[in-house]
This record gives sequence, C-alpha cells and structure tokens, in this order.
Amino acid sequence: MKILAFSLRNTKEILRDKINIMFGLGFPIIILLLLSFVQKNVPAPMFQLQQLTPGIIVFGFSFFSLFSGMLIAKDRTSSLFMRLFTSPLKAYHFIISYYIPFIPLALLQATITMLVAILLGLSFTVNMLGLLVVSIPAAVLFLSLGILFGTILNDKQVGGVCGALLTNFSAWLSDTWFEVDLAGGAFAAIAKALPFYHAVEAGRFALAGDYTNVFPDLWWVIGYATLFTAIAIMIFRSKMNYN
Repeated sequence: MKILAFSLRNTKEILRDKINIMFGLGFPIIILLLLSFVQKNVPAPMFQLQQLTPGIIVFGFSFFSLFSGMLIAKDRTSSLFMRLFTSPLKAYHFIISYYIPFIPLALLQATITMLVAILLGLSFTVNMLGLLVVSIPAAVLFLSLGILFGTILNDKQVGGVCGALLTNFSAWLSDTWFEVDLAGGAFAAIAKALPFYHAVEAGRFALAGDYTNVFPDLWWVIGYATLFTAIAIMIFRSKMNYN
C-alpha cells in the first residue's frame, strides 16, 4: 500500500507534464518514419523495419531516463520529501514507486512504435509480443539510469546528462544507426561491453522468433539494470539517513 500510494502520486505528476509525454511517445515515431523513408530511397540493411524497429524502441526508452531523473531530482528538493523521509517508507519503496508509473508508458511507446512499423510494411507476427516482453528489461535499464542520476544530480544537471549525453551515447552505441562492427576496434568493444547494444540485439532476435539467442544478450541488460537499481537504492538510502 505504501508503494501504491506513492506510485499514484508520481503518476499524477507525470500526467501533468503532457508535453514531455507526447514528446517521449512521438519523437521515436518521427525517427522511424524518417529512416524508413531513407530506406526506400537508399536501401540499407540497418534500416529495414525488421532490424530498425527494435532499435527505435530502445532509443525511445532513453527519453524515459530523462523524465524519471527530472521527477526524482525535483522531488528531492521539495518539502514533500522532507516530510516523507520521516515516514515508514524505505529507500526501495521510493525507488520502486518511481518505476511503476513509467513502465506502462514505456510499453505504450513500444506498442505504438510497432503499430507504426506495421503500417509502414512490417509483417504482423506473434513474435511482436515477444519483442514487447523482451523490451521490459531495457525499459527498466533506462529508468534505473534516470533514477540513479536523479538521486545524485539536480534537475538541471539531469537534463544535461540524460537529455543530451545519455540519449546520444546510447543511440550511437546501440547498433541502431550503424553497425558497430563496421567501426571495429575499441569502439565495437566498448559498445558490446555496455547494455544498449545487447538490448537492441535481444529485441531483434525476439522479433525474428530466434528465442534461443535472446537470453545471452538479455542477461547483459538485466545485469546492468539490477546493478544501477541497487546503486540508486544505496545512494538514496544514504541521503535519507543524512537528512
């Protein structure tokens, strides 16, 4: 009940910011449309809908790191939090309460992306449900990053780190815009050591129905998401104790 009550409050705060919601849901669609038009004029394997759609979904999740980070960063400086710190809520109650409202939004964004991809010519298959399920750890990954940065930075700093740096960083290293193997060397090694590349690859395997190859990549995503969540909880707990 503690988690649900605070999650409801966070949901109301998120829904008040309609511009950010529309941007988070709509901007990935614009990118999908643009790249699909590029594919028609200059055919490239990377921009085929089967390959592109999982990458766009992961790219769209990066915006939720910004929104979750901004929300928690603003809340940390409010009088509400000072009062809540005296309540029975524990650090993990707070963190989970920030996850819950964003997960449905992330799944809605992924669903809309797939529906637009179908309209553009992607074949409708039951594997799309598999892609939706496989995308959940990727959504949690970006939310964990947003919550982590929101826990240690103020809202302006979160805007710079999550809004510009993380969005571009994850996009270039995710194998969405170009094949990281073409760059080779240290760039490819770094990309494959981070979770963004594996999130996209797991989605592509799921959409292709190749579920035997999903989990080697998905474990990377789950591992990083778990690590960042644990760090966020520990830092948040230390700030609660300090206050």
